[in-house]
Amino acid sequence: MPHLGERQRRVVAGAMAEALGRGGQAFVVGASGISTSTMSRAVREVRAGVEPSHRQRAAGGGDRPAVDKQPGLLEALDELVHPVTRGSPMSPLRWTLKSTRQLARELTGQGFRASAELVRRLLHQMGYSLQAPAKQNEGAQHPDRDAQFGYLNALAGEFGAAGEPVISVDTKKKELIGSYANGGTEWQPAGQPQRVSVHDFADRALGEFAKAVPYGVCDVADNAGWVSVGDSADTAEFAVESIRRWWGTLGRDRFPQATRLLITADAGGSNGYRPRAWKWFLARLAADTGLEITVAHYPPGTSKWNKIEHRLFSFISMNWRGRPLTDIATIVELIASTTTQTGLTVQAAHDPNWYQRGIKITDRQMQHLPLRPHDWHGEWNYTITPTKHAT
Repeated sequence: MPHLGERQRRVVAGAMAEALGRGGQAFVVGASGISTSTMSRAVREVRAGVEPSHRQRAAGGGDRPAVDKQPGLLEALDELVHPVTRGSPMSPLRWTLKSTRQLARELTGQGFRASAELVRRLLHQMGYSLQAPAKQNEGAQHPDRDAQFGYLNALAGEFGAAGEPVISVDTKKKELIGSYANGGTEWQPAGQPQRVSVHDFADRALGEFAKAVPYGVCDVADNAGWVSVGDSADTAEFAVESIRRWWGTLGRDRFPQATRLLITADAGGSNGYRPRAWKWFLARLAADTGLEITVAHYPPGTSKWNKIEHRLFSFISMNWRGRPLTDIATIVELIASTTTQTGLTVQAAHDPNWYQRGIKITDRQMQHLPLRPHDWHGEWNYTITPTKHAT
């Protein structure tokens, strides 16, 4: 009996009572512990010819939904969460900052009967999910934010349909090189954790080379990544050199007939839309490769929507969790061993070059760049043609 569903238990109990004949119902009640009212119902159902079913109750049975019994409950809940909702320009999913227990208390204060579990189910029906409060204060949003997402997606679709490469680029968080604690856990013999430094102070002996600078390139269509690990500075020259290395190692073979390249990048950092050096070195890359390079930047304040963040960097972080990043070779090895069940492959290499900070590009140099701003937000979207003037 404990292994049967509600309806199945009634069928078994009713059939046994019928088989025992006179006194059978009382005997089954005593042996099974079910109530006399349930026993009577079970016998009636068996006599009517009911059969076992995967359904617990007959169609239309059971209690009415809470929103039907309490008119206005759904509207009251939506009104409570509406002032603190946030939306994603890439997904219809919404989320709320309030917990289900807090929402249930507020609904109870308004005269409704609502548990935290009921609130959770209703929120899911309404398209909400509860998220951690980290990084949700986005500040002022550009009025053309959503339109830029649409423009960027249209460009990616057009390049992809034409068989041209589309890549997402960014610099991953800089990592301390040495025997330092790294978030997460790793299987070790019981009671024998790996010993690391108590304090996360950079090694003075390494000087400016105390941190690793991973710069990633994610092939959006091929689920493949490339990471250059530098140890000097995150500069525009380093960023473009990483793209150059990706093209020479993976891109050229993957797209032998390519004439154009689309780069999607954040609005800030070494590959932002403001640094002149980024555009200058991209022009040199275009001249060297013969590729027409188009850049589409994510709007300011939306770096978390960059494809590379959740298609490459997140898996790298999971792969090396709990492992001290003792040296550059270890970092490169851990990055290159990153895989996923969906087929992600990653190649990585150390970039030993030293990159100078603060390179200045003059107005005259910028005027000679073969750069064409697009009609829509030319500061975010522009194309660089491959001419030798850029060298």
